[in-house]
Amino acid sequence: MPLENAQSRNMHAELRQIAVDAVRQVGPGLADAFRQTMSIEMKADRHDLVTEHDRASERVLRDFLSRAAPGSSVVGEEFGRSGDGEVTWYIDPIDGTANFARGLAFWCTSIGAAVNGQPVAGAIYDPVANHLFSVDSTASYLNDKPIIAEAAPRTEEAVLIFGYPSAADLRRDGKGPALERFGALVEAFATVRRPGSAALSIAHVAAGWADAAAGFSVHAWDVAAALPLLERAGGRFQSFAFDAEGKAGVLDCPGYVATGRGVDYPLLNQVAGDIARHRRAQAEPAPAN
Repeated sequence: MPLENAQSRNMHAELRQIAVDAVRQVGPGLADAFRQTMSIEMKADRHDLVTEHDRASERVLRDFLSRAAPGSSVVGEEFGRSGDGEVTWYIDPIDGTANFARGLAFWCTSIGAAVNGQPVAGAIYDPVANHLFSVDSTASYLNDKPIIAEAAPRTEEAVLIFGYPSAADLRRDGKGPALERFGALVEAFATVRRPGSAALSIAHVAAGWADAAAGFSVHAWDVAAALPLLERAGGRFQSFAFDAEGKAGVLDCPGYVATGRGVDYPLLNQVAGDIARHRRAQAEPAPAN
């Protein structure tokens, strides 16, 4: 094994452990706060909520990372970017805030580490179920046991977790076309579910509990830990950029399709491609008169 590979493995293992320790800092408190009275605010609209616990937990995570990984940069959902360094931490203190705020037990804390823009390690913690997913260069884990993204080979046997269409997707793509795409997938797949957390949905694919997941209104902090978790488990993560050129870094793409090991669902890929093409066309500048 080349020396630099051994060094990278060691580094990624250390980043994984930092992420695991970080999510454990906030998990018990969030579990205690779940289904209790809390302060809830709207950000962009009534579909985009934030609670007092999102902000408080992100502060705890930022403080922990500043001590555990000094010299890193941090990008968080609630407070943006701070710091500068080779390692960037992407943190979502509560992915699935609407679920958390209303008592639906499908939410998590997600922390992903990227080195020079490439996601390499992270942790996703569901404290209600006590499921702690983590990843480094070696493997993907659930509560420290390796996992494999087993999946149903055929679309008609598969379970799809689908975040589309959100209210923003309906506005952007048109209600008719968006619902038509959704309906086609409902008819084609054995089951389609919309639980409301991208990170936890992809983690379920990595664990073999679902066969595919997809969404088209996500951010880097939603997928930074889930992306390497899925790939190390043998699954496939496809990102979709919606700018006019269709080019962006993997963590800058608002669209993704995640599938289990060795499977391909052509209709899901077709739907994702249609959405990407439509949005790229929207992004193209109007021709000069």
